Amino acid sequence: MEISVETTVHAPIEKVWSAYTTPEDIIQWNAASDDWHTTSSQVDLRVGGSFTSRMEAKDGSFGFDFAGTYTKVVQHECIEYAFGDRTASIVFVEMQDVVKVQVTFIAETEHSLEQQQEGWQAILDRFAKHVESKF
Repeated sequence: MEISVETTVHAPIEKVWSAYTTPEDIIQWNAASDDWHTTSSQVDLRVGGSFTSRMEAKDGSFGFDFAGTYTKVVQHECIEYAFGDRTASIVFVEMQDVVKVQVTFIAETEHSLEQQQEGWQAILDRFAKHVESKF
């Protein structure tokens, strides 16, 4: 089952792309709620390159690594990656004064589809706010 989430970012495509792919930026926005944060991030943005982000509850009660391998990278247009036995794609569509960012991913079975959609949407919303706050 695929799930898609999207947001619109009021910023130039170069800034949107950079914030999505730069570890220093990822640490700032990659969390679904204020009680979580990303403590580290590494990105090797090329086909066959890998990424990893360490996500942790701020109270220290839980944490996990979100990691995968890039399978397609077209600058300012799309990123695709595999993580475990699942895949995801991010499409960047430049419009007049905004960039639409759509993330589509294969759902997992541990959490409900609604929980997954809400979590990924919350992260994407934080991403948009982070990028827009820089301009």
